[in-house]
Amino acid sequence: MSNMSEELNLISSLWPLVPSGATDWLLELCGDGITGFMPPAMPDAVWVLNAMYEQEQGPVDASYHEHHQARLADGSALPHIVAGLDLDAVGVATGGGLGRARHPGPGWRRLRWAELAKRIGDPVVPHGLMPSYRCFPSAKKEGSWPLSMVPPTEGSLDRETWNRLIAVLTQHSPAGPDTRCLAYYNPLVLGAIDFDNLHVRAGRLGDAEFLYDHSEEDFSPSNLWADDRSWVLCTDYDLWATKEAGPPALIDALLNDPEIEAVRLPWAH
Repeated sequence: MSNMSEELNLISSLWPLVPSGATDWLLELCGDGITGFMPPAMPDAVWVLNAMYEQEQGPVDASYHEHHQARLADGSALPHIVAGLDLDAVGVATGGGLGRARHPGPGWRRLRWAELAKRIGDPVVPHGLMPSYRCFPSAKKEGSWPLSMVPPTEGSLDRETWNRLIAVLTQHSPAGPDTRCLAYYNPLVLGAIDFDNLHVRAGRLGDAEFLYDHSEEDFSPSNLWADDRSWVLCTDYDLWATKEAGPPALIDALLNDPEIEAVRLPWAH
């Protein structure tokens, strides 16, 4: 049996598919879920920011766009690897890569949004906007990020943030790791093939790691929620962050967690 078949069998056993009607309450609450069901505060909410990274050796003047243009000009003679990172795997030159991602490895460090904002004078998230490619315009060169930075992923939590978020949710869920949860994947992360039969899985919160590492989808779930609806998260396909709605104790825990970077956005509460 191939590794892919084994992974699909594992997911099917731990997180079997359930009828798409499981999302009816989200449709009523949030409206359309094509890019993810974006919940209101329930009764509170916070935005968990996807991780970005920076080379430890310091800034690089060249941008992803310039690097790409140079490779086109000389027939891809330039190396694909910089400080151990495959630049082609990062994603588009002007924004974060789509789908799942993890720490790029040795030679890179976590760069917090607040640190970058303070350094360049941009707000963490411009007033009235969502966390997205429109953030940090001053960090870019003609719209493209410098090679020394890996911008946040788009449409999916990164692996490290996912791990920590699941740990915090487990601490604040009614049955801990045995809390029954549901996971919804929007049609865009599935290739925009079927908009009628929504893709929903059900399983234990304690098995959430398998949704990231062994799923046939290249994204973390668009929505994950406790079956009792005490909390719900949304990772919108077009955004660089995940909105977490739930009780004040959970929201405070996320805001004060040393590993997670989370912010309140009053205009998107």
